[in-house]
Amino acid sequence: MIKMLTNATFAAALLASMSANTAPGRSYVPVVTPNGTTLPYQMDHGLKVFRLVAEKVKRELAPGMVINVWGYNGQSPGPTIEAVEGDRVRILVTNHLPEDTSVHWHGVLLPNGMDGVQGLNQPHIKPGETFAYEFTLRQSGTQMYHPHADETLQMALGMEGFFIIHPRHERKRIDRDFAIFLHEWDVPFGAAAPNPATMTDFNMFTFNSRAFPGTAPLVVKKGQRVRVRLANLSMDSHPIHIHGVHFAETGTDGGPTPPSAQLPETTVNVPPGSTRDIEFVADAAGDWAMHCHKTHHTMNQMAHDVPNLTGVDQSGIEEKVRGLLPGYMSMGENGMGDMMDMGHPKNTLPMMTGAGQFGSVDMGGMFTVVKVREGITSYADPGHYQNPPGTVAHKVADENAPGQPTNHDPHHGHGHGGAD
Repeated sequence: MIKMLTNATFAAALLASMSANTAPGRSYVPVVTPNGTTLPYQMDHGLKVFRLVAEKVKRELAPGMVINVWGYNGQSPGPTIEAVEGDRVRILVTNHLPEDTSVHWHGVLLPNGMDGVQGLNQPHIKPGETFAYEFTLRQSGTQMYHPHADETLQMALGMEGFFIIHPRHERKRIDRDFAIFLHEWDVPFGAAAPNPATMTDFNMFTFNSRAFPGTAPLVVKKGQRVRVRLANLSMDSHPIHIHGVHFAETGTDGGPTPPSAQLPETTVNVPPGSTRDIEFVADAAGDWAMHCHKTHHTMNQMAHDVPNLTGVDQSGIEEKVRGLLPGYMSMGENGMGDMMDMGHPKNTLPMMTGAGQFGSVDMGGMFTVVKVREGITSYADPGHYQNPPGTVAHKVADENAPGQPTNHDPHHGHGHGGAD
């Protein structure tokens, strides 16, 4: 059976998670998984019992594009598991896939027989079977779960999730805590099935299996201390950059980073098979971009075999080709930023898209916005940031306007003797 996380099931899962995980005296701030959910649990004689179902899923990457993936509990990535250092947990895993699977608890210190490598540590979980994993959490940090069975296919199709273990006593109070899984896909134009055999030439890049403009913003109140947990099980590293703040890398899947080893950064690289925690104080209001800094990773379904025609004079060619291919558009002579509305097949996203208050954003893939606001009482999307008067870059000259003087002196209009 293929499941799709609808708005109704998303809301129900979120409410169930909030209800199940709310406990008196809780020592941590619950993690927010943008475009995802947290896995509820039940108490059974002192154990926290979680239930995962491995199954086929339909996932909307952004409005207008749905792909067929594999995941857990109707979503990819699977729901975030949250527990506390010292908890004893039992995780029941049911296999609704058409082949065997298992679950590895990546980075979690546990008995060998619970490590989840099928054939090595445990029998295969065959279709229709349910296995129990049970262990005591003796660490804290940002960990992951994923199959150790037919990994080339199962992980490539989105079987992954966060396993977050909060410390018994928080080292530093966090006001907002986010978790974002990085992934990449190869989806042919107009298709819905990612190719799990692709090794390098991916064309879709996602935060929690959503591509911009389908990525949810990270909404925080000015002055709050923010943690962002990043996880990567894809084939590439991803340097994640956040505008408007300097942050520190405070943890990996190996545990907390000692304060003496924390450096101020604006970009953190997340290698394959690892997690990274970063923390910062949101001290500047605004709409701040957050994205992978590999340039093709902020685009959607770009064809990588297009000839390079930058700067090539194509005068007259377009009309001739249209005689054979109606609707043909020549590509790339003066850039492609204004060519994103050229049309595309069904179930396909424009390469660069997104609307901002000042025009087209021309982004895609691994891109979202950290929205910092003063005095908010809700974490709902507050809309576009209203910049104070006089603080927005604006046009001061137009060389194409009739009668407009042209001045190429970069110091024109400035005084002498000082740096601008």
